[in-house]
Amino acid sequence: MNIAKLLIYYYPNCQWELVGNDQTDYKNLTWLDKKTAKPTESELLAKKDEGDLREALDNLRVLRNRLLKESDYMGNSDVTMSSAWKTYRQELRDMTDGLDTIDKINNVTWPTEPS
Repeated sequence: MNIAKLLIYYYPNCQWELVGNDQTDYKNLTWLDKKTAKPTESELLAKKDEGDLREALDNLRVLRNRLLKESDYMGNSDVTMSSAWKTYRQELRDMTDGLDTIDKINNVTWPTEPS
């Protein structure tokens, strides 16, 4: 866990410093901020897990959104969208529902594009 990255992201207005070369060791963190309590090591680990999950979901959404965009032409007014295409696009939109762990994201089943 890179403590500096977590602190920059989750505690952007706080003052702190890491002494030494190892930015992964919580013992090297000196908290200088008087307005905000120093986060515990377990709080930072939870933030890391939260960030990893958010990043994985964001990556999945990028791919999903690309597939939706590639099939947008099926929704044009001069095209009659088949039920297979409607189902496919709905499955793409719904695929992030319930994805609350990295394992679930890594094991997601992508719908098959209709032919």
